[in-house]
Amino acid sequence: MTAAVTARASRAARLLAVNVVACALLLIQYLLGMVVNVYVVLPGRHPGAGASGYFTGAVSGLDWVISDGPGWAAAHAAFGLALALAALASIALARRQDGRLALTLSVLGALAIVGAGFNGVSFLDYGHAFSSMIMAGLWALALACYLAGAILAARQFGGRSLSASMAAPDSAWAARESWSIWPIYVG
Repeated sequence: MTAAVTARASRAARLLAVNVVACALLLIQYLLGMVVNVYVVLPGRHPGAGASGYFTGAVSGLDWVISDGPGWAAAHAAFGLALALAALASIALARRQDGRLALTLSVLGALAIVGAGFNGVSFLDYGHAFSSMIMAGLWALALACYLAGAILAARQFGGRSLSASMAAPDSAWAARESWSIWPIYVG
């Protein structure tokens, strides 16, 4: 195996890991959001509530909910920040890949996470149900992007796609995939 192939596989493995972690964090975030939605009542008056300046209110509200807010809401907000960091890591790793698709998926997923975060803070500060709906839609978009990114990275990590390998198998691929249980001649 050449050094270039090894380096590409290593980058693909790291990108695969970041995308899988982002998917796991998104699923945890979804569950935390459902708990907050069903069991947590946010007070009408807190720092940032009804702020005339959106960004100052957003910072105040986020600071309040993480430090002094209800525990489940604090966990939901903290996981949102962890997701933003995972999104930045995914973009940084995707920039090193050969194709543009990995980078496009990472950037779109990151934008969906940031948009969901802004709508979450908007819901916290102003209490509009449509902010929660937009947040949920952007969550679904982010999950789709990171799932597609994980599949793409797994294909790059494995070398060849499964469909291409089945169409024109070679003996090295067949040996690597341990097809010994199938009585098929691969020549």
